Amino acid sequence: MRGSPPPVPPRPSPAERRDWLAAPARPRPLAAPPRVGAARLAGAARARDPGKMADVGECSRAGPWKSVSLTHVEYPAGDFTGNLLAYLSLGPIFIIVGFVTLIIFKRELHTISFLGGLSLNEGVNWIIKNIVQEPRPCAEIHPSVYSKYAMPSSHAQFIWFFAIYSFLFLYLRMHQTNNARFLDLLWRHVLSIGLLTVAFLVSYSRVYLLYHTWSQVVYGGVVGSVMAVLWFVFTQEILTPLFPRIAAWPLSEFFLIRDASLIPNILWFEYTVTRAEARNRQRKLGTKLQ
Repeated sequence: MRGSPPPVPPRPSPAERRDWLAAPARPRPLAAPPRVGAARLAGAARARDPGKMADVGECSRAGPWKSVSLTHVEYPAGDFTGNLLAYLSLGPIFIIVGFVTLIIFKRELHTISFLGGLSLNEGVNWIIKNIVQEPRPCAEIHPSVYSKYAMPSSHAQFIWFFAIYSFLFLYLRMHQTNNARFLDLLWRHVLSIGLLTVAFLVSYSRVYLLYHTWSQVVYGGVVGSVMAVLWFVFTQEILTPLFPRIAAWPLSEFFLIRDASLIPNILWFEYTVTRAEARNRQRKLGTKLQ
């Protein structure tokens, strides 16, 4: 059975029709824009206005944030000495960067061996720390430090290995190559005193900034010094006789790795060779121009 048809709406009167025609036309609603992610909208807004702050949703990422604590050093606010010592305690990082730069541009086997000794020294430090497991003196002040164990101090062990090995290299490996005996010894003494001073200041900075106790720093310095002597003897007696054979490997020739063990003073050698070659090329260039 069919239902009754829907009721027909009443027709408007002539007066209502005139009022409807006289009313202003209503604007048609615009279509909704396509949905874009909040990150893209925030990025577009910053591109138009670089000074605009980041969106709230963009700043609230899940999970806690951590700093690269290997280069994160804290010091008391407003303390100039602490600020200076904080920069000095980053010395091992600068030394590693220097070694990598030297290896890339010089590619000398003894430099590679020196860096290998520093790496072995760090491995020994990690083993001793995990065996002794002595905590830091003020762990609540430095919660973001990358290692919770502190015996022995890795900074002190690293810097004293570097200082003692360099000391032995200056006096036992580099020999005099010119007649300026006094000047040759003077710059070695000055450089050695500078190395030992930096080693002491880096060690002192770890105590001043409350990362280590004096005993942790002293043991680190002793272990680093002993490791430096052992690695220097191992390099001179075991590795140095093998360097010419290693430099002759096809892989070493491909990477231009060289052996300068038989050159007593590589700085003086490179200086004299470069100066002679530059003069020779300048002489040839002058002859061609004439």
